[in-house]
Amino acid sequence: MPRLEDKVAIITGGAAGIGLATAALFLREGAKVCLVDLHQSDLDAAEKELGHAERVYSVAADVSSESDVQKFVQATLAHFGSIDVLVNNAGIECKPAMIHEQTAEHFDRVMAVNVRGVFLGMKYVLPSMLKAKSGSIINMSSVAGLDGFGNMSPYVASKHAVVGLTKSAALEVAPSGVRINSVHPSPIHTRMMRAIEEAMNPGHGKEVQSQFEQIIPMQHYGEPIDVANLVLFLASDESSFITGCQYRVDGGMGAS
Repeated sequence: MPRLEDKVAIITGGAAGIGLATAALFLREGAKVCLVDLHQSDLDAAEKELGHAERVYSVAADVSSESDVQKFVQATLAHFGSIDVLVNNAGIECKPAMIHEQTAEHFDRVMAVNVRGVFLGMKYVLPSMLKAKSGSIINMSSVAGLDGFGNMSPYVASKHAVVGLTKSAALEVAPSGVRINSVHPSPIHTRMMRAIEEAMNPGHGKEVQSQFEQIIPMQHYGEPIDVANLVLFLASDESSFITGCQYRVDGGMGAS
């Protein structure tokens, strides 16, 4: 039997990278999926790539906008009738610079997407999950949410904040049967990682990748499916006694 048979999942940042890989895996396992991303054109391309038209729905939204989050939650409930899984995957990188060189405006934008977006997603999805007395929320953090990294303070702060939100919310809703966990990838082959490499050393992204790979014990980046496989486990009933936890997908970085 498929592991997510007839479950309804919202995946933010669902048009590419980890979000798209997760959507494909969820569909293979029987789920109905609402993809959320900033641009409808990207969502249309993702829907075409995924197929399964009757089980895929999409809403263009900014996860940092309260009205947009309300919109995609209400639209999912209207279209599919329930919400069983929320994958708070949308996120943005920060400009590489020392903390005294970061601007307050850039800090606020990173926090708005990476933290406020997670908060709003949980705020508006939880009422339906609490009513059903079941559900799983997976918040995408990073290895940068568990350790310190220089020249990335806004991003690192935002991903640490996701851990605090995850643990606190998990405690609040545990008696109801709703579970909330966070996932912490190392560098993964995604569009965001390419942007980080280019920002760190314009025109020399491959050199930056090599530098990152030197601090990963397995000596290579992960793939989006590596993260999606863990998200699937946390979304499924196989993880029914797991909540408030942080899971690394990091090629051994946490062991070093």
